[in-house]
Amino acid sequence: MNNINIFCFGFGQVAKNFIKKINLEKFNINLSVASREVSKEKKIDEISYNNYQFIDENFDKNLLNKLKQSDHILISIPPVKGEDLVIKNFKENIKECNPKWVTYLSATSVYGNHQGEWVNELSKTNPTSSNGVDRLSAERSWLDFANKQNIPLQIFRLSGIYSNRRNILVKLKSGKANIINKKNHFFSRIHVLDIAKALLASIKKPNPGSIYNVCDDLPSPPQDVVAYGCWLLKKELPSPIKFKDAALSGLGKSFYKDNKRVRNKKIKKELRINLTYKNYKIGLNAIHRSTN
Repeated sequence: MNNINIFCFGFGQVAKNFIKKINLEKFNINLSVASREVSKEKKIDEISYNNYQFIDENFDKNLLNKLKQSDHILISIPPVKGEDLVIKNFKENIKECNPKWVTYLSATSVYGNHQGEWVNELSKTNPTSSNGVDRLSAERSWLDFANKQNIPLQIFRLSGIYSNRRNILVKLKSGKANIINKKNHFFSRIHVLDIAKALLASIKKPNPGSIYNVCDDLPSPPQDVVAYGCWLLKKELPSPIKFKDAALSGLGKSFYKDNKRVRNKKIKKELRINLTYKNYKIGLNAIHRSTN
């Protein structure tokens, strides 16, 4: 059984599913977490762990000893105004712990708008949204830190995440799904369990300095996904809304500003990933079966 001392900055659905995946592989896990929640001892899949509160520049100082003992570090906390809070507060501590594996979870929003063309890890990064700008700034901070301190960093650029809890079927059931017609607009997705699979593969075969896109094989227009969800649920399609007439939030506007199809060849070639949910239809089928 492999021993792993892992520290997670942020403990949302990606980090939690990653830990569950490691647990299934029979690792002996020593887990610590920093999140916005109040400091306390908690459990996930019978794994006891300490959660230490971390909000902006304020954190439970008890986490420092645990961080020093860690050999694997996962960062899923988003940047704030372009600044990565983990580097800002803990770069000296990370340097001292001499980790074997450090992974920063970024987003494919760093690519910006490519007019529906394919992008890969070598494509130009020209973010159009504030989220993409902040993510790219955080990536550069991590790369600069890793290069100077010889930290074994990997960056995973995640596409739109869906899961059993967050998906178009849930939106349709709640009446919150819309069809917004914008011709030839593509968006890439990834099931949270396939992110966990990719992260586990990188632990088994780390490649410091690498950047990976994590997405499925079928970038698709959002309205296609809504239509397939309606077909699964035997619901009528929502009335289409013209893009120019749609009342979109700031996040929604940025979603429709970027049009690109993201390639995933690198995770398949380097990490030997065989996606469980190769496209949204397979993923939604599995979710639908599990909830019926």
